[in-house]
Amino acid sequence: MASLMRILFPLKPNDTAFSAFLLVFRILFGVLLMSHGIQKLTNFEVMSSGFPDPLGLGSGISLSLAIFGELICSIGFIVGAFYRLALLPMIFTMIIAYFVIHQNDPFHVKELPFVYLVVFVIMFLPDRENLRWTG
Repeated sequence: MASLMRILFPLKPNDTAFSAFLLVFRILFGVLLMSHGIQKLTNFEVMSSGFPDPLGLGSGISLSLAIFGELICSIGFIVGAFYRLALLPMIFTMIIAYFVIHQNDPFHVKELPFVYLVVFVIMFLPDRENLRWTG
């Protein structure tokens, strides 16, 4: 129990256990979001004609941007390549999904983009104790 408490509430925010926790967290949420991107990519032809176009760029381009944010950036998020840079399109995609695409839907429909948005924003935030970026 003490080791679990040390992992969840470390004394030093940049110790090995906390870094391992962040890695597991990145892998888990990266793979979860990546599965949505894979689904969009495999159904590109079907989805491209009716995909929402909140930016006015066309359905195909909007779908391509969503695939980039959900699939390509998730891979970068998982492996840690340009970690914070990869988070920006992911956060933007979830903002559009939550506040624009699902704005009139009940909360249970837009709950998943909200959860992803909160997780990605938290992962983007700096470590205030040491005034440096974590992750």
